[in-house]
Amino acid sequence: MAEKKIIAVVGATGAQGGGLVRAILSDKSGGFAVRALTRDVNSDKAKELAKLGAEVVAADVHDVESLKRTFTGAYGAFCVTFFWAHMSPEKEFAEATAMAQAAKHAGLKHVIWSTLEDTRQWVPLSDNRMPTLMGKYKVPHFDSKGEANKVFTELGLPTTFLLTSFYWENLIHFGMGPKKGLDGKLVFTLPMGDKKLPSIAAEDIGKCALGILKKGQEFIGKTVGIAGEHLTGAQMAAALTKALGQAVRYNAVSPEVYRSFGFPGAEDLGNMFQFKRDFEQVFCGSRNPAVARALTPSLQTFDAWLAHNKSRIPLD
Repeated sequence: MAEKKIIAVVGATGAQGGGLVRAILSDKSGGFAVRALTRDVNSDKAKELAKLGAEVVAADVHDVESLKRTFTGAYGAFCVTFFWAHMSPEKEFAEATAMAQAAKHAGLKHVIWSTLEDTRQWVPLSDNRMPTLMGKYKVPHFDSKGEANKVFTELGLPTTFLLTSFYWENLIHFGMGPKKGLDGKLVFTLPMGDKKLPSIAAEDIGKCALGILKKGQEFIGKTVGIAGEHLTGAQMAAALTKALGQAVRYNAVSPEVYRSFGFPGAEDLGNMFQFKRDFEQVFCGSRNPAVARALTPSLQTFDAWLAHNKSRIPLD
């Protein structure tokens, strides 16, 4: 372990962090070791990472002192927040701030901050095209991450700002997969019209992060946007049709309808998809699949991901 550079990975049992942990551990000659940060070192996922060879340590993103302890002695860190655990932009901003302060204290040489756009730069609060949420956000789970970028910059941290994309695992875990309509046929619903959605396999985010760490200085101070593919809802429905062996129809609802669906976070996600739809060129333009492929040549397409994961998509 001593001769390898240690990367402290926040959210090591989550989608992005877990992807990076596994990428580092499977890259035997890569020069990096992994310190997996998790709240519960006794969880099944944490034990699995330990079995694979990770150093698993307890840390709480709300406790800057625990982060300082776990970042100390590391070369770099992967910093990520999980908004959906509490759905509070203020908490998310505080978590990002704690990570940045701990990284500064530990004197890290490279920090990757998994972030997103502050949509208010394109849709100010006075713009009524989409409703303002929680009093001061347009897309809360985007805006708080984008707002936190300045914390890393102001502290002078050697940061790479990683812009991620919609992950295909949302079709499995987040209830966004095809659903059976009243006629028993499958329908895939997105409020994207005919615009393209940058999307990616969650595991590939971790692999891209490892690619960035390997390049070192080249990406410090840079914003790097990644996607596996840019696909329309119709193209995704066609790929699902082929993979599942039954027809999947694309249902392009309006953002207004999507916001009214009533599940927790429906308004936030409705606004998010509307932002991606209305600013397609900006959003797609900052997430280049060629950049992601240069970082991880094994980058998956949606078809390739479906070949491995179609049986995991619940169709009830």
